[in-house]
Amino acid sequence: MGWRGIMGFEYGIIQGPLGPDISGPELVAAVANAGGLGLLRAPDWESPDYLKELIRKTRTLTDKPFGVGVVLAFPHKENIKAVLEEKVAVLQVSWGEVPEDLVLEAHRAGVKVVPQVGSFEEAKRVVDAGVDGIIVQGYEAGGHVIGQDALISLLPRVVDLVGDQDIPVIASGGIVDGRGYVAALALGAQGICLGTRFVATEESHAHPTYKRKLVELAKTEYTNVFGRARWPNAPQRVLQTPFFNDWKFLPSHENEVNQPVIGRSTIHGTEKEVRRFAGTVPNASTTGDIESMAMYAGQGVGLIKEILPAAEVVKRLVEGAQLLIQQQFNGI
Repeated sequence: MGWRGIMGFEYGIIQGPLGPDISGPELVAAVANAGGLGLLRAPDWESPDYLKELIRKTRTLTDKPFGVGVVLAFPHKENIKAVLEEKVAVLQVSWGEVPEDLVLEAHRAGVKVVPQVGSFEEAKRVVDAGVDGIIVQGYEAGGHVIGQDALISLLPRVVDLVGDQDIPVIASGGIVDGRGYVAALALGAQGICLGTRFVATEESHAHPTYKRKLVELAKTEYTNVFGRARWPNAPQRVLQTPFFNDWKFLPSHENEVNQPVIGRSTIHGTEKEVRRFAGTVPNASTTGDIESMAMYAGQGVGLIKEILPAAEVVKRLVEGAQLLIQQQFNGI
């Protein structure tokens, strides 16, 4: 069956690296223990010792393999070195070039490299670099979205590009349930990567208000209102909260630098001020005006009806996909 055996994991289900620290050890371990691939999120600054602590804490919660996501747009060399030294199963990278030297170095450490791409051209480059898998992110995805193509058009092109090479192609963007899983399989994917659905879990480190909004609200918008100064040219898909709807036409010359502080947050052990229009989503430690902060979500958010344990999310994805294939497609 298409949902088994991807890169040595029981199910072809990946929990995306949710920033800034929403996917902590508890969520990653829960996904791993349920048979999926959980991904920690590395800090957006060099903090190799802290990252090693995160990895080691995760290992106290699971004996299954897991991975670490690193955003290449931020300082990352020491963090990647820490991932390789700890011999984590998977190094997931995004928002930057993936040189062949990095892939070779990771392979020498026994670590698989799985980049996330948002275009066909980017996919060609990482295939040439010799990566072990590719996450194809569609325009429907939540958070920072690098590409402009919908998953339904981009994914099959990347599948055809890979051909018979042993590089699993993983679909990402707007997938929430077993129907989305089967749709991804029909387009040629061997697995799926979910972000928003795993934010809305019991083990997620997201703020309770953020989780509640993922259940209550159903509309998203692609925007660049948040985090313009810290991460320019990195548009994002966010929930249409009342705050966002009030400020969605923020003039292009405005950014978070000259805005008031609306809260505080401890991110990867570091105290941070949260300014209005900052691109930082509220985690469990965040205080202040939570409802005026960024809340990232993919287009499938309207299908999220409750906060679930992460293991239950994995279980429902697998069983839903199995049932749909058996009931709808076995006779075709």
